[in-house]
Amino acid sequence: MTGPGQAVAAVRLAVREFFAVTRPPSRIDVAVSGGADSLALTEATAHAAHRAGLRVRALVVDHGLQAGSGKTAEDAAATARALGADEAKILTATVHGPGGPEAAARRARYDALRRAAPADALVLLGHTRDDQAETVLLGLGRGSGPRSLAGMRPHNPPWGRPLLDVTRATTARACAELGVEPWHDPHNTDSRFTRVRLRTEVLPLLEDVLSGGVAAALARTATQLREDNEALDTLADALLSRSDTGDGLDVAVLAAEPPALRRRVLRRWLLLGGVRELTDAHLRAVDALIGRWRGQGGVWLPGELEARRAHGRLCLKPQSTTRGE
Repeated sequence: MTGPGQAVAAVRLAVREFFAVTRPPSRIDVAVSGGADSLALTEATAHAAHRAGLRVRALVVDHGLQAGSGKTAEDAAATARALGADEAKILTATVHGPGGPEAAARRARYDALRRAAPADALVLLGHTRDDQAETVLLGLGRGSGPRSLAGMRPHNPPWGRPLLDVTRATTARACAELGVEPWHDPHNTDSRFTRVRLRTEVLPLLEDVLSGGVAAALARTATQLREDNEALDTLADALLSRSDTGDGLDVAVLAAEPPALRRRVLRRWLLLGGVRELTDAHLRAVDALIGRWRGQGGVWLPGELEARRAHGRLCLKPQSTTRGE
């Protein structure tokens, strides 16, 4: 009996290594689009899960954005079962909301997957090293800061991404070795979408100019930044505990720390306090109440909240209660 091809073996190894550090529940869900990444992931997941006595369910999201999308979803579900999934479920999603069709479809897809998964779910996604590189480039171009440049996390419950060190070319070869024909989403070649232009224009140009290895280098950068972020977040959690007075934050404790660490504390504190759509400009304005204090007034924030310094404490209150102070 011949063993698996080289690409199939590479995808299976990535899944095994993911499970070695992430204990899977008794049933594992795999998000399946019908594309090469998700099909290769389905086969590898079924191969590893069945050896451990676990069940695999394929979740196929029908966005309803293209003619014949129902048939495409049915074909993807059938292929997933043929590749070893114990069951396959087709989910429907309604695409709407701000941010353009790409962002709206992504929100609808994640919402559908989250609703279908149990509370302790592990939902595997077929994001590859190439997707990670695109994510880092998007964050860099938008000036989104280190959290965005850190890219996608391998495990961010309920989501799992075992293939972040596997290339898109490898998943395509794996499908060829398995004898399956993946579905090619026409949106993946539509230059109206930012990610498509990054994939087809920007990254190939960078690979040419910098003599290759760009996607791998961007993925390594994401890993390094993610590790740095996790370390800084641990320090920020400890600082938040030390500075929390119960009704605000102790300015003297925060003022003694570096601004970058301070802003991490402020970010966590403001989000916990109900501030929505927090931006870097908001954070820096609130941090100025500590690091550049000149007796200035409070900072108005999304969610009708205001951060204000008084009596050596930083407080967060509804705007309506601070206007007359």
